[in-house]
Amino acid sequence: MIERRGRDAYRAWSRVTLRWADNDAYGHVNNTVYYQWLDSCVNEWLVDAGLLDIAAGDPIGLVVATSCDYFAPLTFPGTADIGLAVERLGTSSVTYRLGVFGGGMDAPAAQGRFTHVLVSRAEHRPVPIPDRWRSALRGLA
Repeated sequence: MIERRGRDAYRAWSRVTLRWADNDAYGHVNNTVYYQWLDSCVNEWLVDAGLLDIAAGDPIGLVVATSCDYFAPLTFPGTADIGLAVERLGTSSVTYRLGVFGGGMDAPAAQGRFTHVLVSRAEHRPVPIPDRWRSALRGLA
C-alpha cells in the first residue's frame, strides 16, 4: 500500500486551475493531465530557482521515469495544489516526489514520482549534478 503523504511532506508549491478540457468521458480529470502538472511543477521550480535555462542552459534534465498513484478524483471546476519535494539526490539524477491536492484537501488526490538525469546539452550524456543545483535541490529534501 502506498503511503499517502500530507501537505507537510512537500517544500515547494504550484497551483493549477482545472480546465473544462481536463475532464474525461468519466467526468473526472484524466490521468494524462496529472503527468502534465507534475512535469510543469518540476520545471517551473527549476526555472524559478535559476537552475534551468530552457533555451541555452547546460546541463539539462531528461525525464527517465515517472509514476503516479491515484486516490481520489478531481473534477472541473476547481484548483489543485501540486507539492514538490526531493526524494532522492544521486550523482547525476534526482527523483522528485509530488503530491496533488484538490482545493482545501489535506490528503492528496494523487501522488507521483518524477526522475531527471542531468545531461550535457550537446552530447546528451549524464553529468554530475553541479554544486549550485545540488545545494538548491537539498533545500527541497
